[in-house]
Amino acid sequence: MHRNREKKNGCCFTDKVRRCFAGKQCHDLVAPLSQKGQTGRVKVCKVTGDRKICARMASMGVYPGVEADILCAENGNRCLLKVHGGTISLDADISANIFVTSL
Repeated sequence: MHRNREKKNGCCFTDKVRRCFAGKQCHDLVAPLSQKGQTGRVKVCKVTGDRKICARMASMGVYPGVEADILCAENGNRCLLKVHGGTISLDADISANIFVTSL
């Protein structure tokens, strides 16, 4: 029996979650979102943590390969991430699991 999987942008949700654990790296300098302490455009390189964190981030559109705008405080306590037309507020623990590179 075939399962119907909802596909968005040519990729289903399950595939996005799998990419979080694939260890796909970017070519430039990669750092956790919590350590960026700046504003600007970034590309998500990797999402670490357990499956629950990765699935939660993927459901909000944060997965490897996605480009987003960030606004983080210098101390990294809170980050705002603008992705796919929405804005997500992330605490320091979650931000530490999202590795990005500047664009």
